[in-house]
Amino acid sequence: MSNRHRIQWFDDQVRQGKYPNSTQLAQQFEVSKRQAQRDIEYLTFSLRAPLLYVAKRRGYCYEDKMYALPHLYMTEEEKKILKYLAYRYRQYNYDNATAVNRIAHLLDRFTDEEGIDLDKRLPIFEASPELIQNVELLSYTIKHQFVVTITYKDQAEEETLLRVYPIKLLSKYNSDYLEAVSEQQNKVRSFRLDCITNLIVSTEHYELSSDDTPQLTDGSGPIRKPFSAKVRLSQHVNSESWHGYRIQDRQDLIYTIAFHDTEAFLQHLFISNWEALISPKWLREKLGSRCQSMQGRLDKGE
Repeated sequence: MSNRHRIQWFDDQVRQGKYPNSTQLAQQFEVSKRQAQRDIEYLTFSLRAPLLYVAKRRGYCYEDKMYALPHLYMTEEEKKILKYLAYRYRQYNYDNATAVNRIAHLLDRFTDEEGIDLDKRLPIFEASPELIQNVELLSYTIKHQFVVTITYKDQAEEETLLRVYPIKLLSKYNSDYLEAVSEQQNKVRSFRLDCITNLIVSTEHYELSSDDTPQLTDGSGPIRKPFSAKVRLSQHVNSESWHGYRIQDRQDLIYTIAFHDTEAFLQHLFISNWEALISPKWLREKLGSRCQSMQGRLDKGE
């Protein structure tokens, strides 16, 4: 348990005029009296609490009743950023690597230890919401071994749709990468996280053998012939794919798009700009049903 819970309890006891001491703190949280005394010292010297020991009451009170305990909790968003920064600092292997890795260790533990030499120059990493979200999702898929569909933009700004089997996250040359097996190429590749424009987690599980060969565990057979959808867009596409989905045919602004994963394509339709979904009928009905269900849930919140 973090010492912030003990400190908040101690602060509350002081405010109630109960004159708490280290013995009571140790008994309340089943820690050593020495640890309890360190918590009180931290409250005094680090959090600037005006604690005064009253010998007659064998406990503490505040000399200044206006003292307010600093905010000790973090929001979920702050925790995500902290977790991401800890990951980045763990991966850092350049100048001052030892000091940087020590910072990562402290961020991971989120303790209040002091004595860290912060005079050395630390690397500054980008922590965009999209990047943090992708790190969080990929960490989950790696842990539970889920197949992921990504839309990947290469150096030529071309987007490709790929099904991958995530292995691990790593950092090199001050950039974040996903190491994964590409289903299409059947080999291990490194993908820059800031080049992943969309990421969809499937419900398919996989296992990796010792040579990183992916094996689906859901009884999936060979890849089937892709489905086709006719979509009217608002402007012409000057490439062979529509945000990674292969274009089979085009007639003016009506494009025939190939897709394998229905759920992934439905999610793509939710976030992309298009004018009309012409066919197939079953996909139109599925999308309409999904929209009605979503609208119903929104209406319940009014």
